[in-house]
Amino acid sequence: MSKTEKHGLGNGAIVAICCSFVIGMVGMAYAAVPLYEMFCKVTGYGGTTQRVEQASDVILDKTIKVRFDANTGPGLAWTFTPVQREIKVRIGETVQVLYKARNNGSTASTGQATFNVTPQAAGAYFNKVQCFCFTETTLKPGEEMEMPVVFFVDPEIVEPVETKDIHTITLSYTFFPHEGSKPVASAAQEKVEDANKL
Repeated sequence: MSKTEKHGLGNGAIVAICCSFVIGMVGMAYAAVPLYEMFCKVTGYGGTTQRVEQASDVILDKTIKVRFDANTGPGLAWTFTPVQREIKVRIGETVQVLYKARNNGSTASTGQATFNVTPQAAGAYFNKVQCFCFTETTLKPGEEMEMPVVFFVDPEIVEPVETKDIHTITLSYTFFPHEGSKPVASAAQEKVEDANKL
């Protein structure tokens, strides 16, 4: 084999390695968000709460205060509030609270809620049995809806040094417009604009 052939083979291998690297990086970019969400749910990192299928079977004689916060992102004409601003619960006790959302707009719109818990160290011990988060909620003009959250604070929160002195937890939700939803009037206007361009 000549030097030229060997040199060409080396360049081909380098190109293949570079292509594989680029494809791998693109794949990792797509996987990063779901992997990060999975990491947060497992560890409670960043105040992410835990999702459980059943209630706690241990209830302590110690109480903790839980505050509720509600926000709406720009572009969503909703009123979103907790029915109760705060409650005091026994650690391990399963309780239900309600949030209310109302569409103040003139068209139906869809929102989706994100959430977090502060202090962040408490996220791993805040267990939700039922929640409206990460599901699309569509409200007609003037429609109001009650949305329950069923949760308990894991009794193990009293053990670690970083969480045993936590006396208040805040559960915060923010509703954002769902990316796939578009007001009817806006969609109709875009069709007219597209027709005018032709």
